[in-house]
Amino acid sequence: MSSLTTSYAPAPVKPSLAVKEDQIEYGFIGKLQGLKYEYRPDIRDRAALERNFREKFEALNRVHLTDGEFARLLDEIVTPDVFTAAKTLRGINAFTREDGTPLNYTLVNIKDWCKNTFEVVNQLRISTDYSHHRYDVLILINGVPCVQVELKTLTINPRRAMEQIVDYKNDPGNGYTKTLLSFLQLFIVSNRTNTYYFANNNARHFAFNADERFLPIYQFADEANKKITQLDEFADKFLGKCTLGQTISRYMVLVASEQKLLMMRPYQVYAVKAIVDCIHQNCGNGYIWHTTGSGKTLTSFKASTLLKDNPDVEKCLFVVDRKDLDRQTREEFNRFQEGCVEENTNTATLVRRLLSEDYADKVIVTTIQKLGLALDENSKRNKQQKKDGKATYKEQLAPLANKRIVFIFDECHRSQFGDNHQAIKEFFPKAQLFGFTGTPIFEANSSRTQIEDEHASMKTTEDLFQKQLHAYTITHAIEDANVLRFHVDYYKPEGKNPPRPGEALAKKAVIEAILAKHDTATAHRRFNAVLATASINDAIEYHRLFDEIQQARQAADPAFVPLNIACVFSPPAEGDADVRQIQEDLPQEKEDNQVDPEGKKAALKAILARYNARYGTNHSTAEFDLYYQDVQKRIKDHQWPDADLRKAFPAAPHHKIDITIVVDMLLTGFDSKYLNTLYVDKNLKHHGLIQAFSRTNRVLNGTKPYGNILDFRQQQANVDAAIALFSGEKTGEQAREIWLVDKAPVVIQKLDAAVQKLADFMQSQGLACTPEAVHSLKGDDARAAFIQNFKEVQRLKTQLDQYTDLTADNATAIEHILPAEQLQAFRGAYLETAQRLKAQQAQHDKDSEGQGGAAADAVDQLDFEFVLFASSVIDYDYIMGLMSRYSQQGLQGGGKQKMTKDELLGLILSDAKFMNERDDIAAYIHTLKAGEGLSEAAIREGYTKFKKEKDSAELASIATRHLLAPAALQAFVDGILQRMIFDGEVLSDLMAPLDLGWKARAQAETALMKELVPLLQKRAEQHGGREISGLSAYE
Repeated sequence: MSSLTTSYAPAPVKPSLAVKEDQIEYGFIGKLQGLKYEYRPDIRDRAALERNFREKFEALNRVHLTDGEFARLLDEIVTPDVFTAAKTLRGINAFTREDGTPLNYTLVNIKDWCKNTFEVVNQLRISTDYSHHRYDVLILINGVPCVQVELKTLTINPRRAMEQIVDYKNDPGNGYTKTLLSFLQLFIVSNRTNTYYFANNNARHFAFNADERFLPIYQFADEANKKITQLDEFADKFLGKCTLGQTISRYMVLVASEQKLLMMRPYQVYAVKAIVDCIHQNCGNGYIWHTTGSGKTLTSFKASTLLKDNPDVEKCLFVVDRKDLDRQTREEFNRFQEGCVEENTNTATLVRRLLSEDYADKVIVTTIQKLGLALDENSKRNKQQKKDGKATYKEQLAPLANKRIVFIFDECHRSQFGDNHQAIKEFFPKAQLFGFTGTPIFEANSSRTQIEDEHASMKTTEDLFQKQLHAYTITHAIEDANVLRFHVDYYKPEGKNPPRPGEALAKKAVIEAILAKHDTATAHRRFNAVLATASINDAIEYHRLFDEIQQARQAADPAFVPLNIACVFSPPAEGDADVRQIQEDLPQEKEDNQVDPEGKKAALKAILARYNARYGTNHSTAEFDLYYQDVQKRIKDHQWPDADLRKAFPAAPHHKIDITIVVDMLLTGFDSKYLNTLYVDKNLKHHGLIQAFSRTNRVLNGTKPYGNILDFRQQQANVDAAIALFSGEKTGEQAREIWLVDKAPVVIQKLDAAVQKLADFMQSQGLACTPEAVHSLKGDDARAAFIQNFKEVQRLKTQLDQYTDLTADNATAIEHILPAEQLQAFRGAYLETAQRLKAQQAQHDKDSEGQGGAAADAVDQLDFEFVLFASSVIDYDYIMGLMSRYSQQGLQGGGKQKMTKDELLGLILSDAKFMNERDDIAAYIHTLKAGEGLSEAAIREGYTKFKKEKDSAELASIATRHLLAPAALQAFVDGILQRMIFDGEVLSDLMAPLDLGWKARAQAETALMKELVPLLQKRAEQHGGREISGLSAYE
């Protein structure tokens, strides 16, 4: 069918919410027509979509396929794997024709995406297997559906909108996996006022109910980070034909190692464009100011790979200043694109790759030290080359001297880049130099002086790199929720003579304060911490004192659980090039190691011995880098439950690190989402302060509301100065409001207001504000309103729970507003209500799959945030231990019971981790008696047996009702749960003994499955939450 040029006529007006949606759709399609998209009202079903694609494919590839060839082509390219489809879309592919001749083809014009045809279709309906999806608006590029736009009338909860689309995608037999829609690259969701977008991906990359829930859903912004959310303006800026083509072809990254599509954020795109334009116009150097945690490595990777295809550029060198960052950057680059950079094991390897004409060697990751050694005629290696009668590395590099080389420097605020800057500029006069930094050097925070015309001035990042090309500051990142705000507690010891700002406290007092506050700061050790000390000697002393004080505490109180303490600082270099290189960015450690190096080495050996005993490792100072890597890994291992680590590493005595004592290490360039606290006993300022603080503010989920800073040196003036310096366009006061969380009294007022709002709501429903009254709420709108109201109460309580500076009066006020017992009961009521509404959401999603339109009610847009209701302390092991202690109460001397059965039940019912098992655990607890004296092992065994008997009885009851043998039904269910696959033929075998006609058997199967589906889904949840393939036919 030939293309049609048609103006869009909206559907007839009908009195419902859909009218509004039709109007949004009408205006949007008109907007796209204004952007020169072709509207195709004739494409409304799968056959029309495939005819149009065939026409475009044959024209692009100058070929005419037979019907059989086209059917086979579709069969080859359509795939449920999003990553494979994305590679096919962007690549040159091979097809064998019926006569055996090969056809190399592309689906779109990959050389110039602007020259593709861009079409828009609406209300496309695709029916496959058990799905009947309808899609609001699709954008076709050369006939291939690349963008889906979902238009809504209600307020958008972005996470919920994303979840709905992913649910539709996961529906077995859906159009996304069995048709050309498998090529969709991105989804856009808008209610006209607010517009969001996100990349398509395989289902495993959308973990909506996992602990880590920082989902990659974005709003577009301009170069100054002003949000562009109104649909028409978004279309102008984002959906222009060439812009969209560039976004898909250049600014989405296919992460091969994870089989994942990454969408670059707007500020990353602007930075890459700025560098590429600067090189294209050959207009000097520049630097990118993108704050720590904003994804600088991805930005620099994309800039490097785009330069790889620029014939005017001979080489692109990505330069870091530490060996560990060299390894980290290479790993990241190779994560984005497998094998894209190799390791330079030494200077000779670097020189060989610089001289290589191999395309694979066009982008090179190296350290500044290796580069410096190659260019320094007086270096030991160059002298050795001369001595051996060989050309020096510098002489070997002479052919490159007048070529266009691009250097991209990571963390370019650090001093050693300045040291090597001149040598690079002198040897490569045509080179262009670009720097990335999260904390630029301004005159105010520069420690280096330059002399020009007898005038002394401070050396800044701008002096080195000429101009700033793009800025995305920490203020921007906090406003965008890409990083967290900070809670800073300036610790004031009791007494008449508090220390002055910058003065150190006695170390014992610091440790006592840390031990008192650590569980609060880290949400009962859900997270971990770093203690920054002023010198290596201080770190050594802290490590010794922690051991001493914790051992004394344990002796006095056997219930005390000591913190796992690690300590890391670099050893004396003693000619070790790797250590010397690491110390280039560790000024305090470098200086400290020059005094009594043997003493430092002996202390580090003792610390390593303690570490090896604690973790079952075998590290030594000779391989310090392996120890350093292991410390970093264990800090990150905090994300895993203790039980999982014990199972994975049963021989290790301990697994996690609670506090890592450092001097300079780990305070820059290290990221862990489970590190939330920095204890500060060293003087910090300017970029050093921001870099150190930023170790704590990676986004995780609602359980980590901010980065926690506990400062033992009263450095408020330094914090305020750093905020003012790095806040970008905001004034110091505005920036403080953005960077820092509210003081405790302000949050307590907000909690009071939230509880009052909840009480007003309950009163409006004619109910008292009590947990028991929640069960009496009438209608889903009222239940949804309760969810929204109480979730805000819990969010504020979670925030206050991690404040380390609450006074006794603060704690009393919080308990008065919402007593702990009442909070726990409300949490139980919340989880019960949320579970009910969540099931309705899932059912609504299935009933209205792909139909467009708003949700039937307020339930649809709810985001339950169960993670806020899961304690880090209370897990399965903890509950089994409590049950055992309950069972043993009263046995030793008839002491008073410490926990009643109701209190034990309340703990379980108020924790989201037990939502799918709460009824079973509660029923088992009712069978226990205080004074039975059961051990924890007996409790576990008893619960397993109880559950098995309960499950068997439930199945036996279903079997009896459907005239089936209980053993046969048990085997049928066990088989499904083992394979997580529902097989219809096995169901037929199960029903065969009933000897029914086909119609009666179909009715009997349907009746049986009506009871089995919820049972199977519940048990699948308890088996790890995986979906049972093939079950949806009976849902």
